[in-house]
Amino acid sequence: MAHEPRAPRMTSVPPEPLRWQKIRAEPHAKTRIFDVTRAIFQHPQRSREQDFFVIEAPDWVNVLALTPDHQLVLVRQFRFGTNDFSLEIPGGVMEPGEDPVTAGLRELREESGYVGARARLLGSVRPNPAMQNNYCHLVLVEAAQRSAELAWDPDEEFTITTQPVDAVYALAHHGGITHALVLNALLLFTPVWAELKQAKLTRGV
Repeated sequence: MAHEPRAPRMTSVPPEPLRWQKIRAEPHAKTRIFDVTRAIFQHPQRSREQDFFVIEAPDWVNVLALTPDHQLVLVRQFRFGTNDFSLEIPGGVMEPGEDPVTAGLRELREESGYVGARARLLGSVRPNPAMQNNYCHLVLVEAAQRSAELAWDPDEEFTITTQPVDAVYALAHHGGITHALVLNALLLFTPVWAELKQAKLTRGV
Protein backbone atom coordinates (compact mmCIF):
# COMPACT_ATOMS: atom_id res chain seq x y z
CA MET A 1 0.00 0.00 0.00
CA ALA A 2 1.42 3.36 -1.02
CA HIS A 3 1.86 5.92 1.71
CA GLU A 4 1.30 9.63 1.18
CA PRO A 5 4.36 11.80 1.92
CA ARG A 6 4.32 13.28 5.38
CA ALA A 7 4.19 17.01 5.88
CA PRO A 8 7.66 18.43 6.67
CA ARG A 9 8.49 18.94 10.33
CA MET A 10 8.61 22.55 11.43
CA THR A 11 12.30 22.15 12.32
CA SER A 12 13.25 21.17 8.75
CA VAL A 13 13.55 23.40 5.73
CA PRO A 14 10.39 22.80 3.68
CA PRO A 15 10.80 22.08 -0.04
CA GLU A 16 9.60 24.47 -2.70
CA PRO A 17 5.88 24.03 -3.43
CA LEU A 18 5.03 22.02 -6.54
CA ARG A 19 2.38 22.80 -9.14
CA TRP A 20 -0.72 20.65 -8.79
CA GLN A 21 -2.15 19.17 -11.99
CA LYS A 22 -5.74 20.03 -12.80
CA ILE A 23 -7.43 16.78 -13.82
CA ARG A 24 -10.93 17.99 -14.59
CA ALA A 25 -13.63 20.43 -13.54
CA GLU A 26 -17.39 20.15 -13.35
CA PRO A 27 -20.21 22.61 -12.58
CA HIS A 28 -21.36 22.52 -8.96
CA ALA A 29 -23.72 25.48 -8.53
CA LYS A 30 -24.95 28.55 -10.37
CA THR A 31 -26.08 31.84 -8.83
CA ARG A 32 -27.00 35.28 -10.13
CA ILE A 33 -23.53 36.67 -9.39
CA PHE A 34 -21.11 33.75 -9.70
CA ASP A 35 -20.78 30.05 -10.52
CA VAL A 36 -19.15 27.40 -8.35
CA THR A 37 -16.98 24.74 -9.99
CA ARG A 38 -15.76 21.51 -8.43
CA ALA A 39 -12.17 21.21 -9.63
CA ILE A 40 -10.21 17.97 -9.28
CA PHE A 41 -6.46 18.37 -8.74
CA GLN A 42 -3.59 15.99 -8.07
CA HIS A 43 -0.31 16.72 -6.36
CA PRO A 44 2.65 15.41 -8.44
CA GLN A 45 3.96 13.37 -5.50
CA ARG A 46 0.64 11.90 -4.40
CA SER A 47 -1.55 9.21 -5.88
CA ARG A 48 -4.83 10.52 -4.51
CA GLU A 49 -6.90 13.14 -6.30
CA GLN A 50 -8.42 15.98 -4.28
CA ASP A 51 -11.42 18.16 -5.03
CA PHE A 52 -11.52 21.91 -4.48
CA PHE A 53 -14.32 24.39 -5.01
CA VAL A 54 -13.67 27.46 -7.14
CA ILE A 55 -15.88 30.55 -7.31
CA GLU A 56 -15.97 31.67 -10.94
CA ALA A 57 -16.91 35.33 -10.89
CA PRO A 58 -16.66 38.12 -13.47
CA ASP A 59 -13.89 40.66 -13.06
CA TRP A 60 -14.59 43.69 -10.86
CA VAL A 61 -13.44 47.29 -10.97
CA ASN A 62 -12.93 49.76 -8.09
CA VAL A 63 -12.37 53.46 -8.65
CA LEU A 64 -10.36 56.05 -6.75
CA ALA A 65 -11.90 59.31 -7.95
CA LEU A 66 -9.81 62.37 -7.08
CA THR A 67 -11.50 65.78 -7.22
CA PRO A 68 -9.66 68.96 -8.31
CA ASP A 69 -9.26 69.97 -4.64
CA HIS A 70 -7.74 66.55 -3.82
CA GLN A 71 -10.63 64.81 -2.16
CA LEU A 72 -11.65 61.20 -2.76
CA VAL A 73 -15.17 60.15 -3.64
CA LEU A 74 -16.60 57.67 -1.12
CA VAL A 75 -19.84 55.69 -1.06
CA ARG A 76 -21.53 54.21 1.99
CA GLN A 77 -23.84 51.27 1.36
CA PHE A 78 -25.44 48.29 3.08
CA ARG A 79 -23.60 45.02 2.43
CA PHE A 80 -25.51 41.74 2.70
CA GLY A 81 -22.42 39.60 3.38
CA THR A 82 -21.62 41.42 6.60
CA ASN A 83 -25.20 42.55 7.35
CA ASP A 84 -23.82 46.02 7.95
CA PHE A 85 -22.91 49.31 6.29
CA SER A 86 -19.56 49.69 4.56
CA LEU A 87 -17.60 52.80 3.55
CA GLU A 88 -16.01 52.19 0.17
CA ILE A 89 -15.02 53.68 -3.17
CA PRO A 90 -17.29 53.31 -6.22
CA GLY A 91 -17.02 50.03 -8.10
CA GLY A 92 -18.82 47.06 -9.49
CA VAL A 93 -18.97 44.18 -11.92
CA MET A 94 -17.38 44.52 -15.35
CA GLU A 95 -19.16 43.51 -18.53
CA PRO A 96 -17.58 40.63 -20.50
CA GLY A 97 -14.67 41.98 -22.56
CA GLU A 98 -14.99 45.48 -21.09
CA ASP A 99 -11.83 47.55 -20.70
CA PRO A 100 -11.04 48.19 -17.00
CA VAL A 101 -10.70 51.96 -17.39
CA THR A 102 -13.93 52.17 -19.40
CA ALA A 103 -15.67 50.06 -16.76
CA GLY A 104 -14.28 52.24 -13.98
CA LEU A 105 -15.55 55.43 -15.59
CA ARG A 106 -18.96 53.82 -16.11
CA GLU A 107 -19.27 52.58 -12.52
CA LEU A 108 -18.11 55.93 -11.12
CA ARG A 109 -20.68 57.81 -13.19
CA GLU A 110 -23.54 55.40 -12.42
CA GLU A 111 -22.95 55.14 -8.66
CA SER A 112 -21.82 58.66 -7.77
CA GLY A 113 -22.56 60.96 -10.71
CA TYR A 114 -18.87 61.91 -10.87
CA VAL A 115 -17.10 62.24 -14.21
CA GLY A 116 -13.34 62.69 -14.57
CA ALA A 117 -10.98 64.23 -17.09
CA ARG A 118 -8.19 61.65 -16.84
CA ALA A 119 -8.27 57.96 -15.96
CA ARG A 120 -5.70 55.18 -15.77
CA LEU A 121 -5.24 51.71 -14.37
CA LEU A 122 -3.35 51.62 -11.07
CA GLY A 123 -3.13 47.83 -11.01
CA SER A 124 -5.03 44.56 -10.89
CA VAL A 125 -5.30 42.22 -7.91
CA ARG A 126 -6.69 38.76 -7.17
CA PRO A 127 -9.45 39.15 -4.54
CA ASN A 128 -8.95 35.66 -3.07
CA PRO A 129 -6.73 33.22 -5.01
CA ALA A 130 -7.61 30.40 -2.61
CA MET A 131 -11.11 30.07 -4.04
CA GLN A 132 -11.76 32.73 -6.68
CA ASN A 133 -10.49 32.99 -10.25
CA ASN A 134 -11.28 36.64 -11.05
CA TYR A 135 -9.44 39.97 -10.95
CA CYS A 136 -10.32 43.30 -9.41
CA HIS A 137 -8.96 46.19 -11.47
CA LEU A 138 -8.15 49.39 -9.60
CA VAL A 139 -8.61 52.60 -11.58
CA LEU A 140 -7.61 56.19 -10.77
CA VAL A 141 -9.82 58.97 -12.12
CA GLU A 142 -8.48 62.52 -11.74
CA ALA A 143 -10.22 65.90 -11.87
CA ALA A 144 -13.49 64.18 -10.96
CA GLN A 145 -16.55 66.40 -10.71
CA ARG A 146 -20.19 65.58 -10.08
CA SER A 147 -22.00 66.33 -13.33
CA ALA A 148 -23.92 63.18 -14.40
CA GLU A 149 -27.24 61.67 -13.45
CA LEU A 150 -27.18 58.70 -11.09
CA ALA A 151 -28.05 55.27 -12.54
CA TRP A 152 -28.35 52.88 -9.58
CA ASP A 153 -29.35 49.25 -9.91
CA PRO A 154 -32.67 48.32 -8.22
CA ASP A 155 -31.01 47.09 -5.02
CA GLU A 156 -28.40 49.88 -4.79
CA GLU A 157 -28.58 52.79 -2.34
CA PHE A 158 -25.58 55.00 -1.57
CA THR A 159 -24.60 57.93 0.56
CA ILE A 160 -22.09 59.82 -1.59
CA THR A 161 -19.44 61.91 0.14
CA THR A 162 -15.95 63.27 -0.44
CA GLN A 163 -13.12 63.49 2.06
CA PRO A 164 -9.54 64.79 1.86
CA VAL A 165 -7.08 62.10 0.81
CA ASP A 166 -5.16 62.14 4.09
CA ALA A 167 -8.43 61.83 6.03
CA VAL A 168 -9.31 58.75 3.98
CA TYR A 169 -5.93 57.20 4.79
CA ALA A 170 -6.55 57.95 8.48
CA LEU A 171 -9.90 56.18 8.25
CA ALA A 172 -8.21 53.18 6.67
CA HIS A 173 -5.54 53.03 9.37
CA HIS A 174 -8.09 53.26 12.18
CA GLY A 175 -10.65 50.73 10.96
CA GLY A 176 -13.11 53.12 9.34
CA ILE A 177 -12.58 51.37 6.00
CA THR A 178 -12.45 47.57 6.15
CA HIS A 179 -13.13 46.52 2.55
CA ALA A 180 -9.92 44.75 1.50
CA LEU A 181 -10.11 45.83 -2.15
CA VAL A 182 -10.52 49.48 -1.15
CA LEU A 183 -7.42 49.13 1.00
CA ASN A 184 -5.63 47.59 -2.02
CA ALA A 185 -6.55 50.64 -4.08
CA LEU A 186 -5.27 53.02 -1.40
CA LEU A 187 -2.01 51.07 -1.22
CA LEU A 188 -1.43 51.41 -4.97
CA PHE A 189 -2.41 55.09 -4.85
CA THR A 190 0.13 55.89 -2.10
CA PRO A 191 3.12 56.74 -4.36
CA VAL A 192 0.86 58.76 -6.68
CA TRP A 193 -0.44 60.79 -3.75
CA ALA A 194 3.10 61.35 -2.46
CA GLU A 195 4.09 62.81 -5.86
CA LEU A 196 1.00 65.04 -5.95
CA LYS A 197 1.70 66.38 -2.45
CA GLN A 198 5.32 67.03 -3.36
CA ALA A 199 4.22 68.90 -6.47
CA LYS A 200 1.94 71.07 -4.31
CA LEU A 201 4.82 71.89 -2.00
CA THR A 202 7.07 72.73 -4.93
CA ARG A 203 4.47 75.13 -6.32
CA GLY A 204 3.94 76.58 -2.87
CA VAL A 205 0.23 75.84 -2.93
